[in-house]
Amino acid sequence: MAGPRVEVDGGIMEGGGQILRVSTALSCLLGLPLRVQKIRAGRSTPGLRSVCLLMQVSMPCVLFAASSSELRLKGGTNAEMAPQIDYTEMVFKPIVEKFGFKFNCDIKMRGYYPKGGGEVIVRVSPVKQLNPINLTDRGSVTKIYGRAFVAGVLPFKVAKEMAAAAVRCIRKEMRDLYVNIQPVQEPKDQAFGNGNGIIIIAETSTGCLLAGSSLGKRGVNADKVGIEAAEMLLANLRHGGAVDEYLQDQLIIFMALASGVSKIKTGPVTLHTQTAIHFAEQLAKAKFTVKKSENEDDASKDTYIIECQGIGMTNPNL
Repeated sequence: MAGPRVEVDGGIMEGGGQILRVSTALSCLLGLPLRVQKIRAGRSTPGLRSVCLLMQVSMPCVLFAASSSELRLKGGTNAEMAPQIDYTEMVFKPIVEKFGFKFNCDIKMRGYYPKGGGEVIVRVSPVKQLNPINLTDRGSVTKIYGRAFVAGVLPFKVAKEMAAAAVRCIRKEMRDLYVNIQPVQEPKDQAFGNGNGIIIIAETSTGCLLAGSSLGKRGVNADKVGIEAAEMLLANLRHGGAVDEYLQDQLIIFMALASGVSKIKTGPVTLHTQTAIHFAEQLAKAKFTVKKSENEDDASKDTYIIECQGIGMTNPNL
């Protein structure tokens, strides 16, 4: 690697994996030797290896490779403190592909906390450059759908109860929309360990996707899991943003690498997002601004516009 070594303080801001993911990916792409110190200094225990978090660090790198890549990622697919693989497939994928690339996600085995044991194969074709995105017009919610799953020894009725509780919760606020949450029993040969959880997605007239999700834990009844996901979705819809709180930080590195100006409208800017912006500016020299939305519809809400002048990274291999 060329250039002087960059020292990164892994103890600041979010103080954990987000710093490592963003700075490792950018170091790899930009040829910057890197040293990260004090990583996860503020955390009680190191996190489970999540397939979705491994994907976050590897995907930007393989987009600028010489040929198509196949990533075999192993770990938890539906784990706490990380996006669930269903979120990656149903929300992250269709939105991030607006940057002008395609990837395919093949779930071979689902793995749950605490054992992990999942396996996902991701196939990515390289690009010459990433296009900027504009996600500022949310439009109106046109449909709400999702899946409530059980795996391993958990009875199917748990999936049905999570789904029913979530539907009841959403109906209180959105009476006129059909809510379709499918209860699912994961096939025995495609799930390692025991787990339950739910993801609910709202799709809008302009193609925005916002979600709420939750995972079951020992001793927490199914209704509570369903309601938690529904309330998370409703909170994400109230703030008026075009992306939800879990997508905002995942888009930052792509905005930084794209050629041109990207804009996304969000609710309150999360610490994960602030951290991603900080390191994208420090390492890639992208320029970000975060401003309160000036749209009159957003006046009473906590809504922001994150704008980025990307660096226009080009693939030297293509």
